[in-house]
Amino acid sequence: MKKTFKIFLLNFCSLFLIFILTANSGCSKEKQSDTATMKKAVPVWAKGRETEKNLTLGFRGVFQSEQKENGFILKITASTIYRVFLNGEFLGYGPARACHDYFRIDEYNLCKKIRKGQNILAIEVAGYNVNSYYTLDQPSFLQAELLLKGKPVLATGNGSDFEATPLKERLQKVERYSFQRPFTEYYRLSEKADKWRISSEHLDTLTLDRLPSVKLLSRNILLPEFNKVNPDSVYAKGTIEFKDPEHYYKDRSLVYISDKFKGYKESELEVIPSLLLQKIVNKKQEKINKKYNGSIPLDENQFCTLNMGNNLTGFIGAEVSCTDSTVLYFYFDEILNEGTVNQKKRMPDVNNYVVYELAKGTYHLESFEPYTFKYLKMMVIKGSCKIKDVYLREYAYPISKKATFYCDNKKLNEIFKAAKQTFRQNSVDIFMDCPSRERAGWLCDSYFSAIVEKEFTGYSKIAHNYYENYALPEKFGYIPEGMVPMCYPSDHNDKNFIPNYGMWFIVQICDYAQRGGDPVLIAKLRPRIEGLLKYFEKFENNDGLLEKLKGWIFVEWSKANSFVQDVNYPSNMLYSLALESASKLYNNNVWQEKANNLRKTIIKQSYNGSFFVDNAVREKDGKLNITDNTTEVCQYFAFFCHIASPKTFPELWEKLTTEFGPNRDDKVTWKNVYRANAFIGNYLRMIILSRNGCQKQLKDEIQDYFYYMANLTGTLWENTDPSASCNHNFASYIGHILYSDILGVSKIDYIQKEITIRFTDVDIQNCSGVIPVGDDFIQLKWKCSGKQIFYSVKIPSGYTLKIENKSSFKLTKN
Repeated sequence: MKKTFKIFLLNFCSLFLIFILTANSGCSKEKQSDTATMKKAVPVWAKGRETEKNLTLGFRGVFQSEQKENGFILKITASTIYRVFLNGEFLGYGPARACHDYFRIDEYNLCKKIRKGQNILAIEVAGYNVNSYYTLDQPSFLQAELLLKGKPVLATGNGSDFEATPLKERLQKVERYSFQRPFTEYYRLSEKADKWRISSEHLDTLTLDRLPSVKLLSRNILLPEFNKVNPDSVYAKGTIEFKDPEHYYKDRSLVYISDKFKGYKESELEVIPSLLLQKIVNKKQEKINKKYNGSIPLDENQFCTLNMGNNLTGFIGAEVSCTDSTVLYFYFDEILNEGTVNQKKRMPDVNNYVVYELAKGTYHLESFEPYTFKYLKMMVIKGSCKIKDVYLREYAYPISKKATFYCDNKKLNEIFKAAKQTFRQNSVDIFMDCPSRERAGWLCDSYFSAIVEKEFTGYSKIAHNYYENYALPEKFGYIPEGMVPMCYPSDHNDKNFIPNYGMWFIVQICDYAQRGGDPVLIAKLRPRIEGLLKYFEKFENNDGLLEKLKGWIFVEWSKANSFVQDVNYPSNMLYSLALESASKLYNNNVWQEKANNLRKTIIKQSYNGSFFVDNAVREKDGKLNITDNTTEVCQYFAFFCHIASPKTFPELWEKLTTEFGPNRDDKVTWKNVYRANAFIGNYLRMIILSRNGCQKQLKDEIQDYFYYMANLTGTLWENTDPSASCNHNFASYIGHILYSDILGVSKIDYIQKEITIRFTDVDIQNCSGVIPVGDDFIQLKWKCSGKQIFYSVKIPSGYTLKIENKSSFKLTKN
């Protein structure tokens, strides 16, 4: 009984502490998601086909309005993906993703779009029913209702309110887009294909079944932006020819289809464009580089490549008029390869195409799925057509217009713009790694993204949804008990997981709490964190270090991933930080003591007098042999995870700050220390430089690490080179560094409501910026003149201001 009471008291105290810490967090206006309902609608789908792969249905509801009335609201959710039109006009795409067995309701206010008389609501739903990192493998359905002043006008499952038809124009048995995403798009269209959206003529209807009820959640976050963007210029025109390659590359999403990795096998496919694209080469190309004028005629075997100006994400659209039967390929990529779009050569595991077989006629085309590209190559394989009004309909999160940064350094300004672009394209409903290859909600990546969200939007609503998705499921399939998925919502039928990302999960929740996160959600996450720490206990050796971890042990995209067994010191450094974070979250001194002991052991074993080495190997005689394997990122983990500091390891810190960085020639300088990559070593370097007062150095290194990315694509990359994604959300974190270390808003304490401004010598003459805080904002402007810094600052009501002058200038407040 005493033990039970002690546990109860400990739980009560920790929850009370969380409440106290977050009660005045400044996020009270953040409407957190709760259970949502629909008044009349129920889930429906084609009878007996709810588990069929890649089936697309069209649902149509017709209703009358006596006038252009206010008060029309559409509430909608679906499995897997929907897009919706009113009277032929695009309304939206969704839903916002949730965890297994839960579905978020999107709401659209239609008051300005309803017309007098007949109105037609058309909804397309793609039911994918395959496991992926992007969408969940769950039975297909649509649940939607149209309300007028709270009363249902149309509702799924209510007799004949909605009729449904199979959209056979989108081929069903096609390739997957990638290992991480479901199916590609290939269409066979006649002019009548989309008429059902705008007329009430007879449909080839299906019998709809009512499906079991699902658990509903509110969307909680803003609806995406769907702005249309036209190409910036015509990059090139030319002709193509077909040559068999020496070897056809077939990626895993084509050849590994099975019960474990779902899709249609190669022998079942109706078409295989990924193989045809490997035959296509440019016969002739003329670089144009002229402003796009809106109309491009193409004959058979001709192409035109358009430049969007920046790397963007959204739906590809165009008006296409065909004089005869035509096969049109939209082929796209984030950068050019050997002067042309050749994505299959740059990233062969992704299928960046949308294909249309078009009968004679005029079409208004728009892809169903969002894609990411700067360059769009339009190729006519057969026939001829005129392509007008090419556009990309953006699919991006609406960042606060208040979020600004400007200084007299052009490169830093461009990097900030790229950070904003990268964030908005990767945060439509959860924090994704990239908006292209995967669209997956990875842990670790999201640590960086969540910090940026607060400063680009003023809130942590996306973070709340993201962590809520981890809190709600009773358990996660396929992975070991206690572990959390490495990315989510997703299905990991292959039983793959990253133990390091379980540690990042704990670190992330602690950071979320410190930024004023929802205390109720933090309390709900406690069993997840306790389960993780219990899982890791099984791998602790006699020294208290994690040894022979299971799964995919991921440190970063560098040589560091080759030194992960048997004892990996970066992993153990992160484990110590996870224990400390859990201790802070739930006031558990045992975890903090364990973290302290772990740090002492890591120093004793890993530090060799010059560097921290990456791993130790257990020999056959049982002895733990410390290797000489040394990576740059291991050093950054040591300082990031509080194993080391400039005070305790001054010689190592001196080396890191003077001999490492973006311009180190690793073939000459410390060639036995393997170079770090963008994800995540270079970002950990930014953090530790920021923590330790190296602002001028930061300014120089930010330009060297990131300007070439911003200049080439307008977004920030996964790696230091463009071999993978050129649009990765974690990289938007550099916006936070620019705010904190160049502008000087070094800390925003959302709990105590205190803002710290720190002036340093950054070799910039003037800087200004605005950081949203809820519906309010921080505004700071400063200018150097002579030996003085003249500054002005505005802060939100209820916050206090702390000024630190670390510069060599005198401060004068305007």
